[in-house]
Amino acid sequence: MFHFLKVFGAATKAVNNFPTSSRLSSSTAVVERVSRVLAAKSSANISYDDLAATLGVTNTYVAQLLLGQAKLSLLTSAKLKKALPAITDGDIDSMQNDFPVRAFDDEILKEPNVYRTYEAITHNGEAIKAIINEQCGDGIMSAIDFYLDVGTTTGKHGEKRVVITFNGKFLPFIEQIAEDNGAASPRD
Repeated sequence: MFHFLKVFGAATKAVNNFPTSSRLSSSTAVVERVSRVLAAKSSANISYDDLAATLGVTNTYVAQLLLGQAKLSLLTSAKLKKALPAITDGDIDSMQNDFPVRAFDDEILKEPNVYRTYEAITHNGEAIKAIINEQCGDGIMSAIDFYLDVGTTTGKHGEKRVVITFNGKFLPFIEQIAEDNGAASPRD
């Protein structure tokens, strides 16, 4: 958790340069909330997988919620409060109404798990792109209409293996037909 707090603080410096409202928290307030929420998870002695099953979301989404990287819905908030009773109503309100921070500091790439995941994507990126294009056409995988799940399996020699599933909507690139553009022309 210390690494998260260090990186989160560095990654959110830019947030403090924006005009603030009651729904845009300072990085300090978010870091403090994340510390309290992670402590509530720890005191409940519940895994991300168990919490995900209780909330009806993926384990990665649970982690994002607790780390301040996703917005808590009204429906899920009641389940979260029941699963982690130590979370305060103020923290629940903040998780529902404050804007998440979905940024990262390059320092996180020095963390071995993050670096190896990044390395796997970059080493296989060209092959992944070729297969997506062959199977879906010219376009990209959405990172917004997107599910991520992390789990384990047992290899054929009995070793524990990590399984990361990316499930994103395919977004085809379009031909930009002028008459289909609903926006007014920027030209006089």
